[in-house]
Amino acid sequence: MVVGGGNIIRGARLSQEGLIDQATADSMGMLGTIINALALTHALEASGRAARCMSAVAVPGIAEPYDRLTGERHLEAGRVVVLGGGVGSPFFTTDSGAALRASELKCDAVLKATKVDGVYSADPKKDARATRYDRLTLAEAIDRRLGVMDLGALAMCLERRMPVLVFDFDKPGNIRRAIEGESIGTLATP
Repeated sequence: MVVGGGNIIRGARLSQEGLIDQATADSMGMLGTIINALALTHALEASGRAARCMSAVAVPGIAEPYDRLTGERHLEAGRVVVLGGGVGSPFFTTDSGAALRASELKCDAVLKATKVDGVYSADPKKDARATRYDRLTLAEAIDRRLGVMDLGALAMCLERRMPVLVFDFDKPGNIRRAIEGESIGTLATP
């Protein structure tokens, strides 16, 4: 699981407002993802699931440093791997981190749990005529610039032939439904 950090700090907003440079803002965001990864790891462990928190940013004594081989061993042992710190560098989104880690760890798909119930033709909060897609291709999402994920992440998923499922994080049971393959949200296929 690659964890975002938008609820902790919106570094991009601070950067856009000229309050802080983007590299620093992105670093703040990476730290937010580590905080959330720690919280999720704790919640999983408390519920009886074995989990490991790994970070692309070195935080000794707080999270294991991410490396692909160790991540694979945790997965083989049945542990949930919770990944914070994005890719460890500014100018890359959590979406890029998810596409990269899913590729490295040989995952079957990217499940993007977010604030909307799928991919729309436009921002449904700004355009009442926006329509939701049940299915589309990754190439269509890229060509139409639908904002499913950043373009680099979509391109990586397309290149690796990895489908992306976008669904509502806030609806109870949706993560389980997504993992079990139920038809929810929007499925973007290679």
